[in-house]
Amino acid sequence: MITKDSIETAYSFLHQKQRIYVHSTLDWQKDDIEIAIASYVDEMSQELFDAISGNRADFLRDHKKFQEDITKAIEILENML
Repeated sequence: MITKDSIETAYSFLHQKQRIYVHSTLDWQKDDIEIAIASYVDEMSQELFDAISGNRADFLRDHKKFQEDITKAIEILENML
């Protein structure tokens, strides 16, 4: 079961990191954010991850799709709230 707390926590964390990511001009900072998010989703409940990822194993872990993925994840989480 996905709890409201887990949705709120994931939304808050991803939203905060996404705001920094989209405005950053520093490659190292973007890389650090991608690493932090990948680590976070590794610990996220599998049920919640499946709900936001569309069962895509590389969701939020693919450098080339990261900005698109984090935007989609936030949108999904916002709708779940």
